[in-house]
Amino acid sequence: MIKAILKSGTLLFVFTMVSLIFVNWTQNSTYDKIQYNEEQLLILRLGELVSGYDNDILQDKYSKEITLHGVKQKINIYPAKRNKTIFAYLVEHTYPNGYSGNIRLLTGVTIEKKLLGVRVIAHKETPGLGDKIETKKSNWIEQFSGLSLSNPHKYQWKVTRDGGIFDSFTGATITPRAIVTASYQVLELFTQKLHLVKEK
Repeated sequence: MIKAILKSGTLLFVFTMVSLIFVNWTQNSTYDKIQYNEEQLLILRLGELVSGYDNDILQDKYSKEITLHGVKQKINIYPAKRNKTIFAYLVEHTYPNGYSGNIRLLTGVTIEKKLLGVRVIAHKETPGLGDKIETKKSNWIEQFSGLSLSNPHKYQWKVTRDGGIFDSFTGATITPRAIVTASYQVLELFTQKLHLVKEK
């Protein structure tokens, strides 16, 4: 009886160890591929928001630890330069209150504090509803280009259901509300430019 228990225990231990090794190997072997895919998506999103820069925008990236969208987070900032002068910033940030959690966004803002636009990098919103924030699903998110804190008026920076001017999706209000709020708060951040300037 004891021998049978020991044999079963040994087999279970061996199986567990082999499984752990396999999972670890899978993670290690796919890490580089995942990193590459994420970088390619970021490059694509950057290209959708800004053009005409002559610096290595990825190489010039810097990060800041700030409080944004009510949470402390690390944001990545990509300065777009022309003739060594910054004409726009692209901010990679996380809005924590989507319908299904975090929404990772890239928001472009000119030095005149106007939106170049907003793009989604990653999310877990409901397929067929909240995922309409993706450009491959709809053009809804393209409406933010050219907007500022005063255009529209701050009281209009809401979805229509809340009395604002931004349409929500049929059956999904939380996700578009999240993008509207996140975009406005990034514009607000630019009124406190100190938060964005790279430290010497």
